[in-house]
Amino acid sequence: MQPFNEKKPSCLSSEVLRALERVSRNGDLRGHELAQAVVNLSRLFTTARPSLPVRYLDDPTHAAAYLSYFLPVNLSKIQVLLDELSNDNPETPDRPMAVLDLGCGPGTGALALLDWLWHRSPERAKSVSVLAADASEASLQDAKKLWEAYCNEVGIPNAGLRCVEGNLEHPLKGDLGKQIVRGGLYDLIIMANCLNESFATTANPPAEQAGVVSQLLPFLAPHGTIMIVEPALRQTARALHQMRNHLLKQGLCTVYSPCLHEGACPALDHPDDWCHEERPWQTPPAIAAIDREVGFIKDALKFSYLLLRTDGRTVVTRSPQTFRVVSELRELKGEKRAWLCNETGRPEVGRLDRKASPHNEALDSWHRGAIVQIERIVRKEKEGKVSPVGRIESDASVEIIRHA
Repeated sequence: MQPFNEKKPSCLSSEVLRALERVSRNGDLRGHELAQAVVNLSRLFTTARPSLPVRYLDDPTHAAAYLSYFLPVNLSKIQVLLDELSNDNPETPDRPMAVLDLGCGPGTGALALLDWLWHRSPERAKSVSVLAADASEASLQDAKKLWEAYCNEVGIPNAGLRCVEGNLEHPLKGDLGKQIVRGGLYDLIIMANCLNESFATTANPPAEQAGVVSQLLPFLAPHGTIMIVEPALRQTARALHQMRNHLLKQGLCTVYSPCLHEGACPALDHPDDWCHEERPWQTPPAIAAIDREVGFIKDALKFSYLLLRTDGRTVVTRSPQTFRVVSELRELKGEKRAWLCNETGRPEVGRLDRKASPHNEALDSWHRGAIVQIERIVRKEKEGKVSPVGRIESDASVEIIRHA
């Protein structure tokens, strides 16, 4: 089964690849040594998370591994979400686009946006204004170099990036706070792979993280979006779901995507559940070479995310018949099933093979992240018990209204 049907893989632009090549901090770190540095950093991001240093990118070896391997992947994730926003977003007012990139690292979000704009609206790319903040001065220097390299590559002014050192846990304090206030209202606030690294020693990290986001909401333009991207790990994704619940309880914002409701996240009802995305990706040769060396497979973008807004706009019109597919489509003996999510909960829904029909054939193309509409779900009763699996009958209409 092809899980990503009708969806072309995301890929890095040639301009980004050339900018990365210019700014590479590999030095003498190549081949096996670079591959080993990638393995070590990957381990710190996953199984050895408690050992991850606070300013790990100050380490030249970690920085080289990140720039060579992790930055291109994370940049593509941000561009996938920019695509998702662009389809339904109202036009930005006739003024330069203002962006805040918090916990920016080596400028992943800023570079992703600049490249995305350049390929869609070069004039907006020339005038975009980005305030990038991070606790690591070394990372901010890399962010400046990457921005300048990209601007030189495409021949546009490079004055649109301002970098400031600051603490993500207290964004409105010190010079960072002054710079945020001075920037006015932001069309986009990016927080990519940074919230999960904050408040690690506090009693309730998701509540503290929600507090940071709530502090930033007043600086969001009326049509603006806060983009939060986190790793697809169970631990970090569930923390993101918990943070979401804290925010929505306050009623300060709504979810544009991926959620189709503002209720409590049903993935938290079971300790083994969590939501994440998996989008196809065209692996650059340099990353493919590292994968071959260490045995990784980076042919998909895996991440958890939230797009938050204050204007109530949503990725699709919501209804009890509209669901997000939150698992792969599983082919079992005599049937196909997937887990879905919307305001009614997180049901498991399937169709027996003998019930396949032209009305419900769209189910065969379900994939993680797709938004689907189902005319009717039947729950059969046997011996006084209702089946936990919802069934789609042959005469029930099924439609994919948005591919992931």
